Amino acid sequence: MAEKSGARGLTVTLRTSRGRSPAQQRWLNRQLNDPYVAAARKQGLRSRAAFKLMELDDRFHLIGRRCRVLDLGAAPGGWTQVALSRGAGQVVGVDLLAIEPIQGATLIQGDFEDPDMPARLTALLGGAPDLVLSDMAPNTTGHAATDHIRIMALAELALDFATGILAPGGAFVAKVFQGGSEREMLVPMKQRFATVKHAKPPASRKESSELYVVAQGFRGRV
Repeated sequence: MAEKSGARGLTVTLRTSRGRSPAQQRWLNRQLNDPYVAAARKQGLRSRAAFKLMELDDRFHLIGRRCRVLDLGAAPGGWTQVALSRGAGQVVGVDLLAIEPIQGATLIQGDFEDPDMPARLTALLGGAPDLVLSDMAPNTTGHAATDHIRIMALAELALDFATGILAPGGAFVAKVFQGGSEREMLVPMKQRFATVKHAKPPASRKESSELYVVAQGFRGRV
């Protein structure tokens, strides 16, 4: 590994691929030189994605003090950390993967689609959530159309779950990919929420097609 000094600070380059594929090499180089990765590590955050939620919250004021927050697909826990740091009263995270404990949050391993999960999560929160978050994304295939369909399917599942559990006036945030069909989500969302907007926070890599849909003012299912 070598370091080069430039206008933007030190750039880390790898001298050998050590058996890594070109894609793995590019990913590792990007991680080593990503200021958000470095900042997350310095601040004790579990992922660079934490900054995306911070930036969305700065813009849309999502996390009210003492609000109940449900984090779907919470692993490794970066968004849960942000919700707690910004004053949420109760935070529950759920993921198919095990999540290392975070002080102040309730983290469970399970599938949010299980029939008993809405009642279980509501009980853990002490009431209906005021904010449902979903930063879920499938493993990418490299085929843009396939990846788009997969992430939209996850986002639609999260939306359906959220609208069955949210408190009146609540909010929903989910990751989507640009590709056209994300617009199809807007029709039911605009019926159920007072405002629906797309946003690309600065922490989202410019080359990424990811967007976040932010729906606020839950009206109830229609």
